[in-house]
Formats: sequence, structure tokens, C-alpha cells
Amino acid sequence: MSEVKISAEPRTEFGKGGARRTRRAGKVPAVLYGHGEKPQHIALPAREFAAAIRHGGINQVFAIDIVGGSTTLALPKAIQRDPIKDTFEHVDLLIVRRGEKVTVEVPVQLTGEAARGTLVVTESTTLSLTAEALHLPEHVEASIEGLEAGSRVTAADVPLPRGAELAADPELVIALITVAPSAEELEGETAAAEETEEEAAEEAATEEQPAEAAASA
Repeated sequence: MSEVKISAEPRTEFGKGGARRTRRAGKVPAVLYGHGEKPQHIALPAREFAAAIRHGGINQVFAIDIVGGSTTLALPKAIQRDPIKDTFEHVDLLIVRRGEKVTVEVPVQLTGEAARGTLVVTESTTLSLTAEALHLPEHVEASIEGLEAGSRVTAADVPLPRGAELAADPELVIALITVAPSAEELEGETAAAEETEEEAAEEAATEEQPAEAAASA
């Protein structure tokens, strides 16, 4: 994965008010740090940053060109999103060097289909691995093709791209293959859930009645 060039401006306003004004201006508040450098507060163009993340994933490396400064390679270390607006609220950027290895969480995609009559239960959606900063994979793939009930896919089973090393526990479970529930079992679970909800509603109504009676007295 090659780096994406992006411009940035030094940020002079801090706190919640300053961050809101930065976002209203179409920019994302960010902090650039690492390698013993003094943290720099910067603002990134929101649209360009979002497009790069959509295309390259959460481990996209950026070549950040700071106005009045130099160009720095950096990797998103923490991204805060607004879950309602689906916008970026703040970004922590870690300075990296060419040839340097970093440890990141990479999304895992399951491929293939398990045996008939089974249910695939995903236990982990990411995998921790170490790779060269400018050659981080967008994702890794784990095959469940033909797996029977009782099978499991662990971190050790996931093929890694050349140059990458597993940083997670090899026994970390990525997916479990279980027996698919029958239609009767699903109906039973649904009925049990509805019964539990009805009992909870009745208990709540019973608890409210004495309180209302006491209030009227």
C-alpha cells in the first residue's frame, strides 16, 4: 500500500470549541506524534482524508505536507468517528519511517462456504500483525471452505502476506463452525424470547402499581 499525499495546516485553536470550528471549516482535528518529535496539532481536509480511508482502509499511510513545514509519513493510530453523522471527529497520527516495521490491527475477511447444515460464528474481525509501514495489507483472508461443524479457524491458520509476521496469539479464534439450528429450534428460541419480554413487562407493571397507589394516597 503506497502512501497518500495530503495537505495539513497547523492548528492554533484547542479544546472543544476550537475542534468544532475546525470541523465546521471542513477539516479534521489531528495530532501528529512519534519518534521523539514534539506533538503537532494539525487540521486535515475532511473530504480527502475520508476518501483515502475508504480506499486504503484504516491502516492507510499518509504523506502529510504541513503548510510552512516538511512532509512527514504517518499512520492513523486512533480515529474517533461520529456514529450518527458518520464523520471523523479526531485523528491521532503516528510518525513512521520508510523501512520501519509497525504492529497494526488488520481486518479479517472470511472466504468460501462451510459445509451444509453449519453456522459460522465470527469470534474476531481483526488480526494483529507486524509489517513494513509502507506495505501494510488492507485485509487478510481466512478460508472456511468445506469446514464441518466443530471446526475452528485460528490466527495461525490465516495466510499472511510476504514480509508480515503474526503479532497475535496463534491460538486466537477467528471463527467457529457449529451445527446450524433447525427451524423448530429457531421457533423455540423466538417464543422463549417473547415470553421473557412479556414477563418483564408484567413485572414492571406490577412494580408501578404500588407506587401509583402510594402517590394517590
